[in-house]
Amino acid sequence: MRLPSLALEASASTIPPPRLILNFTIRELANLGMGRDNGMAMLNVTELRKGAIFVEANRPYVVLEYQHVKVGRGNATIKVKVKDLKSGSIFEKGFNSGARVEEGEVDVKKAQYLYSDPQNLNFMDPNTFEQFVIPAKLGEWVKNFLKEGAEVTISLFENEPVSVNVPLKVDLKVVEAPPANRGDTRQGGYKEVLLETGYKVSVPLFVKEGDILTVNTETGYYVGRA
Repeated sequence: MRLPSLALEASASTIPPPRLILNFTIRELANLGMGRDNGMAMLNVTELRKGAIFVEANRPYVVLEYQHVKVGRGNATIKVKVKDLKSGSIFEKGFNSGARVEEGEVDVKKAQYLYSDPQNLNFMDPNTFEQFVIPAKLGEWVKNFLKEGAEVTISLFENEPVSVNVPLKVDLKVVEAPPANRGDTRQGGYKEVLLETGYKVSVPLFVKEGDILTVNTETGYYVGRA
């Protein structure tokens, strides 16, 4: 016997909506909060690599060094050397792996390196051609790899420069290199050469003046001939 159409309509109206649709909606809402705490962007402490900026207790810090320490079967510890961007003081901080900190809002500006003096590094904005300076202490390490015309990026926090960023690898010319002694075929032999930026690096014996070398800007080590 066929059921009345009215009964069919009533049965259809009682069918619950698919659970998949409800779960998907909840998942979407959850994703909106991922990586945020009270509306603030957050960083896992494992992301606090060199140059990263974070805020803790209303104090902004830039990371100078990062170290991941794990002893035995215990939880890993993250140790970072940081610089307080307000006071200029430098010290170490430790975090348990899995902890999170507030991410500092950083602007990045492209620039072209011109020259340096004892107090400042001099740059030019490639778009406006306006020249500007930043304190030499902010680029004390990267200065070793900067030659005239090099393209860099500068990180700014609250419109103040906090770091100069260069590519992981750069190519630099050897301007001084002691000659290898005739017949010196020692395995693993090294010597020190002077690069065009004034930086000295340890290289294999076969490297000579005029060679173009690739150098790792994080470690300062020779990578190979370009």
